[in-house]
Amino acid sequence: MTRPAGLLNLGPMEQLRAGRLPERVLRLLAGLWCYGLAAALMIEGGLGAAPWDVFHLGVSGRVPLSFGTVMVITSVVVLLAWIPLRQMPGLGTVANSLLLGPFADINLHLLPTPDALWLRTMFMLAGVVACAFATALYIGAQLGPGPRDGLMTGLTRRSGWPLRRVRTLIELVVLAVGVLLGGTVGVGTVVFAFGVGPLTQWFLRGLVVRLEPPANGAAEGDAG
Repeated sequence: MTRPAGLLNLGPMEQLRAGRLPERVLRLLAGLWCYGLAAALMIEGGLGAAPWDVFHLGVSGRVPLSFGTVMVITSVVVLLAWIPLRQMPGLGTVANSLLLGPFADINLHLLPTPDALWLRTMFMLAGVVACAFATALYIGAQLGPGPRDGLMTGLTRRSGWPLRRVRTLIELVVLAVGVLLGGTVGVGTVVFAFGVGPLTQWFLRGLVVRLEPPANGAAEGDAG
């Protein structure tokens, strides 16, 4: 995926010093809340969750922990994998790790479980669109990638493989494990896999916060 115009490759301290911090933090938090809503919509729709959420659902069905708690624990484990990859977390990375799970649990509690197929389909489609919008909103805040995004970009950099191949392999692995554990997979999983990337790219065009490049001129590369 090509990095959209205005999205910079900033280190953790550069992210905090780049300006417009209050606005960017608000965008980050709004994006994470919307992402939690997106996950809840797809789960309540019952037509298949995103690959990582299939894994989270599978684990939460086997242990006495909520879906959101499993998300947080998974995020922490993924962050540990950043250490050998020499990835540096930002404020957005930490917020993503700690808040996304609780936000998902809150929205799961608030949303009804629809019975009609048309309404379940609407939940699923709304979840995919909301996920793309949320991802663009918090990535556009330029406060650091989420744990899973950082894992993909770190493995891409260390392996030399294309990002698309690394992302596909990771998501196939977590999807397979999630299915074995009993996670919900279906047409929604397929729609998410093919739809969320292009939609996120489209939303990013208008949601990247424009910042001044750092003095050392951080290069623009491939987005996570």
